[in-house]
Amino acid sequence: MAVGPEGNVYVTWARGLGQRFTSHILFSRSIDGGKTYSKPRIVNDDKQVIGHSFDSLMVGEGGKLLIAWLDGRDAAKAKQEGKTFNGSTLYYTWSDNGGRSFRKDRPIAAGTCQCCRLQTVADKDGLPVVMWRHILEGGIRDHVLVKFQDWDKPGDWVRTSFEDWKIDACPHHGPGLAVDSWGRYHAVWFSGEPQRGGLFYAYSEDHGRTFSPPQRFGGQGASHPHVAVSGDKVVVAWQEFDGQRNVVKTQTSTNRGAYFGEPEVAAQTEGAADAPFVLNDGQAFYLSWQTQKDGYRLLPLP
Repeated sequence: MAVGPEGNVYVTWARGLGQRFTSHILFSRSIDGGKTYSKPRIVNDDKQVIGHSFDSLMVGEGGKLLIAWLDGRDAAKAKQEGKTFNGSTLYYTWSDNGGRSFRKDRPIAAGTCQCCRLQTVADKDGLPVVMWRHILEGGIRDHVLVKFQDWDKPGDWVRTSFEDWKIDACPHHGPGLAVDSWGRYHAVWFSGEPQRGGLFYAYSEDHGRTFSPPQRFGGQGASHPHVAVSGDKVVVAWQEFDGQRNVVKTQTSTNRGAYFGEPEVAAQTEGAADAPFVLNDGQAFYLSWQTQKDGYRLLPLP
């Protein structure tokens, strides 16, 4: 979900197609503050009964919209031709009229990890930035990032994490990314590499071309990190399991990520829970968390 500068509300989601791992990406918008929504429309041009999933939505310069997702059409084509194709392909489409119509969808990169969510954000100049987990040479699944040169031209992707996690499976852990008002990128991610695993935070001053040395955070079993920024304040959140409860913890920096305070417990629940997300409205930060026992929770953070 995203809100445009004019107050329109935009929503994307994946709708299953009745077969395992198949779906389309749907889009709807509200021009009356969320009271009513337009008829959902499919945004992926390819209409095969295959995977189009893990959608991510952002609003950028002038209220333009970008939707990115993981797409199985190239893998399906390779299979039909008897060729090998590893992973999925990252596709995107965009709109310059508030979602009334979208441009023809286009690929950004082939060989993405199939089941790790994406993060799309707007850079200081309003252009899109996308971060995702990629399948690198040798079966390594670390993270990469692309900064758009304009809305029709994604740049070359750049590797952003270097744990060298080699795994022939999907980790189901996507990254988090936020951009502050000075243009500093703040990234968080998970790695299960046996010797160098954990949760990590790093920042970039050059639009993602290079990052600071990663800072590890989180305790035993920490997973699913996310990040949000407002002014000098950076808040990271993640999930841990203490043997009985799923616990969301947060850490806060008041100097743009140079130093973080001690972890604090933001929420906890017994039973299953979704990954936590940090939101902000330019003034305050909130924890967004879906739980099985306690339902959906939107909690203010200090």
